[in-house]
Amino acid sequence: MQSQNRLLDDFARLMTDAAGAAQGVRREAESVVRAQVERFLRDMDVASREEVEVLRDLVTALRGQNDALAARVAVLEARAGIGAAEAPSAGPSADPSTKPPGAAPTA
Repeated sequence: MQSQNRLLDDFARLMTDAAGAAQGVRREAESVVRAQVERFLRDMDVASREEVEVLRDLVTALRGQNDALAARVAVLEARAGIGAAEAPSAGPSADPSTKPPGAAPTA
């Protein structure tokens, strides 16, 4: 009976050691994969989460300023009596099919 217990104890110890070794291999593989992925992302020059959050906050603030300026322009235009149809354009039309008279044709 003593030899059976010793055999089972040795087998249990062997399995415990094998499980520990397997966990060590798994941790090592995870660290290697993580290092490779981090290197790959660093080489791709991907923005970090912090950079994206800073840019998002900046865009939100700028949109608020843009809305405030648009409202101010509307008030000033209303005060000056300039309607939306009478407001001067910022430049040539965005439509490329409309060309000013005398413009050379494009290829």
